[in-house]
Amino acid sequence: MRIVSLLPAATDIVAGLGLSAWLVGRTHECDWPPREIASVPVVTGADLDQDTLTSREISDAVGGSAHSGSSLYTLDTETLAALRPDVVLTQDLCDVCAVSYEKVSRSVRLLDADTRVLSLEPRTLDDVLDCLVTVGELLGVRERGERRRTELRARLGQVCASVAGLDRPRVVAIEWLDPLWPAGHWVPEQITTAGGIPLLATPGEHTKPMTWEAVRAARPDVVLVLPCGFPPERTLRETELLTGLPGWAELPAVRSGRVWVLDGPSYFNRPGPRVVRGTEVLAHVLHGVRAGEPVTASEARTL
Repeated sequence: MRIVSLLPAATDIVAGLGLSAWLVGRTHECDWPPREIASVPVVTGADLDQDTLTSREISDAVGGSAHSGSSLYTLDTETLAALRPDVVLTQDLCDVCAVSYEKVSRSVRLLDADTRVLSLEPRTLDDVLDCLVTVGELLGVRERGERRRTELRARLGQVCASVAGLDRPRVVAIEWLDPLWPAGHWVPEQITTAGGIPLLATPGEHTKPMTWEAVRAARPDVVLVLPCGFPPERTLRETELLTGLPGWAELPAVRSGRVWVLDGPSYFNRPGPRVVRGTEVLAHVLHGVRAGEPVTASEARTL
């Protein structure tokens, strides 16, 4: 089976099923597992350089007249055709996260091949885990997908058990810095599973920008900073966007030293199997308890 993944989370799923060797194409943002995908050809690109632009500049470009959602991403149709994929994995959930389903479908129709396109659109934690079965069935390994889903659900159950009976802090998760944007979809469930109370977003919600006044009024005990697509080192370059806001120092989370910078792309932004690891990380962040492997500084650090 020849697989092209046009979504980092889909690459994570294929790897989680033990089928990385079947990948013949990937996106420029696919980065895990690094050794297994390093030699897989890249078939996408982006018009924006997130390393040089500020969060506001990126946001303006996405929402401005020059770009519209998935037009930010280019698809190398010639390379795609040369790879002769049997399966293309894509998404239709977020217009600014990856090449759009419409663009992919249009490109696949031009191929002289019997290629199947699967669009993944998970919104909740259960949806994310169910994708393992959906992809597994398409690839002929449904039972493997079901076993993997069961294993991951068991890990979530262990997180719940590790925080049972503990006080539940009130948590704001920030998915973008300028404008401020709360993390929705599966992140509120990650927080709840790890023993917190999510604020300003509900499970499965496709959120909108929020005002700083809304954050101040919520008076969170914990603030999670996990911008979409930004590893912690990139996030730390713009933390003054938060620390410079009026009343920042008066937030309960700030006064108690409970503002955390997390690895959003690895464990929170992408709907793949590693959201379970993200939930384990949150158990440490919210309660100082260990669930799974010890949490490293690259996964979570205080601001």
